[in-house]
Amino acid sequence: MVQKIIRKLSYGWRLLATGFSFVSFGAGGLLLWLLVFPVLSVLPGSRLQRISRGQRVVHASFYFFIGLMHRIGIMTYEVNGLEKLNRPGQLIIANHPTLVDIVFLISRVRQANCIVKHSLWRNPFMRGPILNAGYISNGDPEKMIADCVAWLQSGGTMIIFPEGTRSVPGKPCRFQRGAAAIALQANKTVTPVTLSCYPGTLTKAEPWYQIPERRFHLAMQVGEDIALDEFTPIQPKSIAVRRFNRYLQDYFTQQRERYKDYGK
Repeated sequence: MVQKIIRKLSYGWRLLATGFSFVSFGAGGLLLWLLVFPVLSVLPGSRLQRISRGQRVVHASFYFFIGLMHRIGIMTYEVNGLEKLNRPGQLIIANHPTLVDIVFLISRVRQANCIVKHSLWRNPFMRGPILNAGYISNGDPEKMIADCVAWLQSGGTMIIFPEGTRSVPGKPCRFQRGAAAIALQANKTVTPVTLSCYPGTLTKAEPWYQIPERRFHLAMQVGEDIALDEFTPIQPKSIAVRRFNRYLQDYFTQQRERYKDYGK
């Protein structure tokens, strides 16, 4: 009886804490837009320097947010292979099991660009970080690919989720070809990152208040760099992209199965 009451109290606290986290995230994005980024914008420097400052601010704020979720008892986490990240000209390709993925990854990569849905550019809570960090819109696919390639070739770091949206639990990975095309055109370092979340939460079409019975555990496994030598000579390039995309799908499907109960 006592244990049942404790479980209910714990569940109620985590539900309130989850709601608080969502409110804090939105409020934080709005405050950055209204108070922090206007100050950064008047500091001297080129456009790339302003973007660099913006990305570092987003990194720091996301690092704080993940720490907040951990401290108030919503989640636990672990990172294996962090030393393989934070390299110039690195394309980080990751699967996308939960809503927290991009926040968690950026909190561990000091300075990174990423692709965002075009609709988020009109979101008042996200617009500030998106614009000031120089993130790339998916509104025009050809321009998106060209911008990502240019960023990587200039020595910048990119984070891409090839699924384009959160994974469907229990189904194989289905990747869009944009990430494969960017990787082969840029011909830079490609590093896979496998994310696993147990118990599953904040998945596709799952409301925020549908929380698991206990804290969820988010694990990040950084894999070895993927060699592109097997794919870059293939002609035409459309076939190379298709084959590399299939390789990525198979890799992440296997990795996701390997780590599906990680933290159980």
